[in-house]
Amino acid sequence: MVGEQHIAMVPTGPSSIWKASVNGQLKEVLAPSNSILLDVLRDKVGTLGVKRGCDMGTCGCCTVMIDGIPRLSCLTLAAEVAGKDITTVEGLADGAHLAPIQQCFGDHGGSQCGFCTPGFLITAQALLNNNPNPTNEQVECAIEGNLCRCTGYQQIVESIQAAAAIHRGESELKQPASDPHPDPHPLGPDDPTMPPGHAR
Repeated sequence: MVGEQHIAMVPTGPSSIWKASVNGQLKEVLAPSNSILLDVLRDKVGTLGVKRGCDMGTCGCCTVMIDGIPRLSCLTLAAEVAGKDITTVEGLADGAHLAPIQQCFGDHGGSQCGFCTPGFLITAQALLNNNPNPTNEQVECAIEGNLCRCTGYQQIVESIQAAAAIHRGESELKQPASDPHPDPHPLGPDDPTMPPGHAR
């Protein structure tokens, strides 16, 4: 910061229109031409489930699926994947209903602090899309690029295997205790129906 002027550490390129399908919806945003996908997804598209971890491709927190293949969004130029089909953790659920992999992470303790969870969920779903009957060794190999400081990984492997059983039709997804309902204040603090003083 020099006076009131912010000086970026990395010079930004000229802005251009970036288009891609994100979680099944066509998104069109204005972004610097040298933006990494992580920044475009978080700052322009608004998919905040994509986490910024190491920024060096070693933790896996920022993993997204690009045309069905898990990739690290911190090492991917947005321009490189323009026009492709991108899935973030927000795209796994069916509206308010969790996907089997998401539900199983909750049921089996695969998610603890939760910061690494979006990357694990995307990586695991990509595995199950291609191999609904993985061995524990195949699961461990698939998630070796995702780091977790909380669980010790056993619960993560168990969660993925439980989701695999649901995908194979060998077990059923546990029914929620209550019906999911829409956010009563979808516009956040600016929603006119939100009580005064809440989250402002």
